Amino acid sequence: GTAALAAVATMQPAFAQASAPPPAADAVADQTPDQPIVVIGTRRTDRSVTSSASPVDVISAADLKTQPAANLLDVIKNIVPSFFVPQNSISDASSFVRSPSLRGLPGDEVLVMINGKRYNRSALVQVYSGGDTGLSYGAQSSDLGGIPAIAIGNLQILRDGATAQYGSDAIAGVLNFGVRTDAGFELQSRFGEYDQKDGDQRQVSAYAGFKVGERGYITLSGEYDNDQGTSRGVTRASALNFEKLNPGLASQVPNYPGPAQIWGSSPTHGYKFILNAGLDVTENSQVYFVGNYAYSKTNESFNYRPPISANLPADIGGGVIALQPNNRNGSYNPVYLTPCPTGNVTCPAGGFLSNGTTFSAANLYPAGFTPRFVGVVKQAWGTGGYKGKLDGGLTWDLSGSYSKNSLGLSMYDSISPSFGPGTQTSFQFGKLTQKELNFNADFSYPIDLGLASPLTVSAGGEYRKETYSSTAGDLQSYAAGPYASPQALYVETVPGSGIYTANGFSSGQSPAASGYGGTSPQAAGKWDQKSWAAYFDLETDILEGWSVGVAGRHEHYNQIGSANVGKVSTIYKVTPWLSIRGTAGTGFHAPTPGQSHTSILTTNFIGGNQVQTGTYPVDNPVSQFFGAKPLTPEKSKNWGAGVVLQPISRLSVTVDYYNIKVKNRIFISQPFPSDGNGLTAAQIAAVPALASVGVGGNVSFFTNGLDTLTRGVDVVASYRANIGEGTANFTLAYNYNKSTVSRADANIISPEQILDIEHLAPNHRATFNTNYVVGPFALNFRENYYGSWVNAVDYTAVVTNGVAVARQTFGSKFTSDFDVSYTFHDHYTLTLGGTNVFDTYPDRLKANVKIPIYTSTGGTNDGQIYPRNGGPFGMNGGFWYGRVTIKY
Repeated sequence: GTAALAAVATMQPAFAQASAPPPAADAVADQTPDQPIVVIGTRRTDRSVTSSASPVDVISAADLKTQPAANLLDVIKNIVPSFFVPQNSISDASSFVRSPSLRGLPGDEVLVMINGKRYNRSALVQVYSGGDTGLSYGAQSSDLGGIPAIAIGNLQILRDGATAQYGSDAIAGVLNFGVRTDAGFELQSRFGEYDQKDGDQRQVSAYAGFKVGERGYITLSGEYDNDQGTSRGVTRASALNFEKLNPGLASQVPNYPGPAQIWGSSPTHGYKFILNAGLDVTENSQVYFVGNYAYSKTNESFNYRPPISANLPADIGGGVIALQPNNRNGSYNPVYLTPCPTGNVTCPAGGFLSNGTTFSAANLYPAGFTPRFVGVVKQAWGTGGYKGKLDGGLTWDLSGSYSKNSLGLSMYDSISPSFGPGTQTSFQFGKLTQKELNFNADFSYPIDLGLASPLTVSAGGEYRKETYSSTAGDLQSYAAGPYASPQALYVETVPGSGIYTANGFSSGQSPAASGYGGTSPQAAGKWDQKSWAAYFDLETDILEGWSVGVAGRHEHYNQIGSANVGKVSTIYKVTPWLSIRGTAGTGFHAPTPGQSHTSILTTNFIGGNQVQTGTYPVDNPVSQFFGAKPLTPEKSKNWGAGVVLQPISRLSVTVDYYNIKVKNRIFISQPFPSDGNGLTAAQIAAVPALASVGVGGNVSFFTNGLDTLTRGVDVVASYRANIGEGTANFTLAYNYNKSTVSRADANIISPEQILDIEHLAPNHRATFNTNYVVGPFALNFRENYYGSWVNAVDYTAVVTNGVAVARQTFGSKFTSDFDVSYTFHDHYTLTLGGTNVFDTYPDRLKANVKIPIYTSTGGTNDGQIYPRNGGPFGMNGGFWYGRVTIKY
C-alpha cells in the first residue's frame, strides 16, 4: 500500500529514539509516560498514541526482546492480545508458513509494512483443511518469519481499517516495522530448552550501525537460528500393536522407541538479514534503501502408515469401550506383477495372476513408514526511493519495491504406490513463487485556512504487479501410475492345465506420492495481476483539541475491476485528561493470483483409509463440476469508537470498541462430495481431471462463500511508578473479540467451519506485564490469560441440522513468563528467563464419537493427546533460556 509520506519522513528519528537505552530512574521521576510518535493511520507528524484518532499499539525493541522466539509471529502473539497464530504441528505446508489473525480476521486482511512500505505476501496460500488454519483458510498473507527481531526499533500495530489510506488488505489493521538506524554494535546469543528436555533452541543475532559522515547511515542486522523439534504425543495404537505382534521388526518402526509420528514443533533452521541505509542528497532530501533476505528449512513429520490391520479397543465417549478399526495403509495392498500368459484365452491380455509375484510398501518399509515433509522458504524484499521537503512545506516520497518469496516442497521416506516396484521414495513437488513490484508517489502539503492547525493535504498514486507461479514436480509426485486402476486377477484351475478362472479384482492404488501431491504440468504456470491506485487524505484541527481526518482511494485491477473506499476519523479532547475518538470507513481485499490459481493435492485419512484431497481454483473443471464461481473482492464496513484517559501524568488508559462487517470473504469450501463417501468412478469418468484425486477422494475449491461480523473491545492501560531505588512500568492489555458468520452457503461452508471462525481463537485474551529496573538489574514478569476456545473441524461432530454433537470446549488457562537481567561494565548483559514457567498445557483431548481415545496408548488413533494446533499458546509447555548481550 501507499505509505504515508509524513510518516516515512519522520520515522527514522522516532525509531532511533525508541531503541535508545532508558533514562536513569531519577531522570524520569516527574516525566509523563512515553508517547512515541505514531506513523501509521495518520499523515501528520505530531501524533502520539494518545492523540491518534485510531487505536495504535506501540511495541518497543525492549518489549520484543522479552520473548525468546526465532519467529516474530510467536513474539507478537505473546504481547498483543488481539493477535493470534496457532503452533501448527502436522498441517502440510502450513507448518512452514503460518498465517496469523488480527481481531479474528484472516492474515491477508492485515497489511504488513517495513518503514512504511508494503511487505510482500508469502508464496503459500493456506489450503490445509484442519483447525490449524481455521481463521486464515484460503488466505495468502505475509510471512513475518523472515524479519529479524534485532533489526526492529519499533513495531506499530494499527487496530483499525485502513484500506483507504494504504490499499487492499488493511481491513483488520496494519503492522508497521520500523528498522533501527542508531549507530553502534550489538551481539546476542541465546540458548534454551523445554521442561521436557527437548526442543533445544539456539540463536545468534547481531546488529551494526554506522554513520556515513554527517549525511547518512547504514545498518545491517542478522539472525541465525536452529530450533530442534518437540514431541507432545504418544505412539499410534496401530504402531504399538505392530511392535507387540512383530518384536523382531519393532526397531524398524519410525522413530522407535518414540512415537511413530511426531506431534509438536518441527525442527527448523535458517537465517535472515535486513540492510537499511540513507544518504542526504541536500539538506532537506534523502535517498534511502532497505532490503530483507531470509532462508528457512523445516522438516515436518507426517502420519504413520501402518502395515497391518487390527480392531483395537478405544473409549468412544462416556466410558464406552469398543473395537475401532485400524486399517493398514493402502500402500500395503499388493499389486500383482505376473501378467497372464501371452495368447491364453482363459487368462486374457491385461490380466494378472493372483498367485504370482506381488509388490507393496512392505518391500520397502516392513514396519510401516512415516513420510518426512520438507519446506524451504526463501524471501527477498527491497525498496528504495528519494524523499524530501521544500521550503514551502511540500514533501514528497518517490519509491519502488521489488520482492520474491518462494516455497520449495519435497518429501522423503514415502512411496508413490500406484507405480508399484518402480516407485521413488523421495519426491520433489515443485516450487511456489510470489513476486511483487510496487511503485509509489506520495505528496503532502500544509495549507493554512485559519483553523487551529494547518490543513494537511496528502495525495499520491501507486502501481502494483503481483505474479504467482508454480513449477511441476516429479512425475511420480502427482501422477497415477500403471497400478492406479484395479487389476483383473486370474488363478489357474489345475496346476499345469493352462486353464484359468477369474479371481476378482485387486484394489487400485492411490495416485501421487503418499502424503502430498506434486504440481502437475497442467496445473503449473504463471499468472499476474496489475493494479493502479490514487488517493487523497485531509487532516486538520478544526478547533483546539478537535482533530478530523478524511481519506479516499480509488483502486483498479485489470482482472476484477475497480474499488472506491473511504475513511473518516476524529478525536476530541473533552478535558485535559479525557479524549473521545472514532473512525468509520470501508475497505476491500482483492483476490490474489495465488488464490485464483492455486492447485494442491494432499493425503488425508477418512475412517482410517488413505484418500487424496484436491484443492482447486475456481476456473478448474473440477471446481466447476461442484459449483464453483469466479472470485470477487472482499468488501468491508468498519466503525469504532473509544476513549483516551490520562487522569494522572504517569497513567494512560485507552478503551476502544470496533465493529467490522466483511462481505464475500474468500474461503475454501467443505470437501465434496459432501456425503463423506468420496468420489465415485462415475464422477471421475465424467470429469477426467478427477483421476489424480481417485476413487474415495474429495475436492475443495476457493469461494466467496460467507459474510462475517466481528465486534470487540480493546483495553490498554499503562502506569509508571518509582519504587524504592528503581522504576516500574505496568501494562495491562485486554481484548474481547467475537466473530459471527452472518451469511454462509450451506452447500459450501460446513457447520464445523463456521464454529471455528467464531470460536477457534479465544473470545477473551489479556496480558499483564511488569517491568522493574533498579541499578544494573532488570526484571520482567508477564501474566497471560487465554479464554476458552473450540476446534470444531478436528474435534466436534455436527449433525445435518447444524447442532453440535460431542463438542469439546478447551478451557481457559493462565501462563506466566519471567526473566531477570544483569548489566555489568555498561556493555554486557546476562539474562535468565522462562516462558510458561509453570508448564501449562491445553486441555487433553476427550473421547467422543469423532475422536476415540485408545486404551493402549491414551491418545487418539494418530497419537494426539493435545489439540493439534496447539491452541492459543501452544502445547510445548514451559521453556527456559539464557541470553548474553554485548552492546556498544
